[in-house]
Amino acid sequence: MKVKFGIIPYLFLFPAILCLLIFFFVPFFQTVVMSFYDYSKDFSSPQFSGFLNYSSILSSKVFIKSILNTFWFLILCVPFLVIFPLFIAILIDQKIKFTNLYKLIIYIPVVVSIVVVAIAFKWLYQPDGLLNYFLSIFHIPPVSWLSSPKVAMVSVALVTIFKGIGYYMMIYLSALMGVPKELYEAAEIDGASGFKKHMAVSVPHLLPTIALVSTISSISALKVFVEIYVMTKGGPLDSTKTIVYYIYEKAFESLDLGIASAACVVLLFLVMTFSVVNILCFEREKYGL
Repeated sequence: MKVKFGIIPYLFLFPAILCLLIFFFVPFFQTVVMSFYDYSKDFSSPQFSGFLNYSSILSSKVFIKSILNTFWFLILCVPFLVIFPLFIAILIDQKIKFTNLYKLIIYIPVVVSIVVVAIAFKWLYQPDGLLNYFLSIFHIPPVSWLSSPKVAMVSVALVTIFKGIGYYMMIYLSALMGVPKELYEAAEIDGASGFKKHMAVSVPHLLPTIALVSTISSISALKVFVEIYVMTKGGPLDSTKTIVYYIYEKAFESLDLGIASAACVVLLFLVMTFSVVNILCFEREKYGL
């Protein structure tokens, strides 16, 4: 007996399609269109400028530096957010006491607002803050955590790593639950134990999850904004100015929506490039490539 659903499935899909249309596709195409207009002279009556905005940002030293800063931030964060939570997840997956307590403690930073975390770390990073106090105990000179161009980006990256470890740990833990226990027993029979057992069994089964975490953390790193805004405002000397913060400055401080829109399109291209690279590296078989 064939069941005819008719229009009912489309009615269930309509709210999601409408939300995507209003909050994604319309703003996306509007941003692309705005990137071809010049808002710097007359905000209310922009003039068509073609690819002038793109040539302007690509020849701007500040924009190029913001791109390099964004990639530097990605390099600082992503390896830790991919490897360290996996290590913690494997440890917690063992048969030990108070497992739920450990999960709760590690996951708490994920629940706390990023603004609160950034403000707390900004207080710790003060010249007379807690971190420099501990350094003084060991007779180590104080560090200019947020005012030194060489250290500021590392300081901000630590906040992102601290905030994201618990989130990615839970993703790995859920994936570890799907690994057959028989494989661990077979590995132990073959003489593998401890670290070797997990390298032989856990890691191969978690490759799709590692790819997912790599993609999510990379995209998040490319779009970092709140930590920069709260802690450094892009300074010192533009050493922590990322693409998104550059877009914010141009759009909301300079009101140059054409330049900001062009920078958004460049950011979209970078995000799509990283997504494609991750697919080619980790998920070729899934997409038949």
